[in-house]
Amino acid sequence: MERLLEVAKRLTVLKTSQKVPEYKRFLYSQVKNSPSKLVGIYGGRGVGKTTLMVQILKELNLPPSKALFISCDHPAFSGFSLFEFLEEYASLGGKYVFIDEIHRVKDFQSHLKSVYDFLDLKVYFSGSSAVYLNNPDFARRFSMFKLPVLSFREFIELSTGIDFSPLTLTDIIDNHEDIAFGIVRTFSDRKILELFEEYKLHGAYPFYFEDPEKFLEKLAASVDLAISSDIALLYSVNPEKVQTIKKLLVTICVSKPMELSVENVASLVGVSKATLYKYIEYLSRADLIIHVQHEAKRFRAVRKPDKLFLANTNLLNALCLEREKGTERETFFASVTSYRHKLNYVDRGDFFVDEKFIFEVGGKNKKLEQVKGLSNAYLAVDGVEIGSGKRIPLWLFGFIY
Repeated sequence: MERLLEVAKRLTVLKTSQKVPEYKRFLYSQVKNSPSKLVGIYGGRGVGKTTLMVQILKELNLPPSKALFISCDHPAFSGFSLFEFLEEYASLGGKYVFIDEIHRVKDFQSHLKSVYDFLDLKVYFSGSSAVYLNNPDFARRFSMFKLPVLSFREFIELSTGIDFSPLTLTDIIDNHEDIAFGIVRTFSDRKILELFEEYKLHGAYPFYFEDPEKFLEKLAASVDLAISSDIALLYSVNPEKVQTIKKLLVTICVSKPMELSVENVASLVGVSKATLYKYIEYLSRADLIIHVQHEAKRFRAVRKPDKLFLANTNLLNALCLEREKGTERETFFASVTSYRHKLNYVDRGDFFVDEKFIFEVGGKNKKLEQVKGLSNAYLAVDGVEIGSGKRIPLWLFGFIY
């Protein structure tokens, strides 16, 4: 254990000496200042979980004897006992531990529960979105924060240095004209729609800013790792079935959302309906797809197709040979609203948000006819800087977080 602690301290020195982005994600203060002993950050690959933890570690400005960073995908930590390691560190006066890739530790929840019960340590840990805290007794002990991809608002801040406050959905619905006008007039040299097109192509992941030319290559590799490493490990999926899950992702890529009936997809992928639903759940938990059901399925079994979207428009750009404009628009809307809101769909309208608001998503020539006569129904319109009435600019929904 002494040898392992030496390795961990060296890794901590290396991590704290590395340059990290100055920009702090919107969850930074909440995570850093959480009063819980155990603070978890989960999210898809590449969204900035490790960076956020290193930013907190560097701000603490403590020596490795007091604040330690370990990465569970490092060979030195293969097969180690997490609790015994942390027990040893606490006995030597350690106060903070930052654990990256915790989902690689077998039965990590039990180890963390023991830390909570027996050790005087503050633990920050990160893991794949596929990590599922399935025991309520464990979950009560943790403060868990889901870190999503960059919002359009955050992308603008990183691209231009201009800061904006996040908006609630009610803000957007009630005051979108004034809000959009205020945002649009802030820019002197760049158009909001130009920035929006950039965001849809490459703005959802912070690592784009590190090496723009390698972005698509890195994103495709990240998706491959999420399936072949994270999903395979967490759900004991054998290599043959990993290929089937990848095939499902490609099927979603080449299809329009409403074409994806469970029967058709199961046939295309070559699995049973029960297995397909299992794979859909895995991909959803890994933040690779968004699964939207018809609102009637909340109450009864009905033969309505489910809508399946890639988790964000950057994935469309990286994985799909062609990006159908309508699918891209709906994917963006689903990506940004699903973080804070419940999504279903209805027969009239593309999305039913929080069982209250109906949204039809379309281009600038989209009319209200499809949702005419429906209460709380709105258009999310692409290609316009400022909307009017029930026509809300699609880009503005990117300010929800």
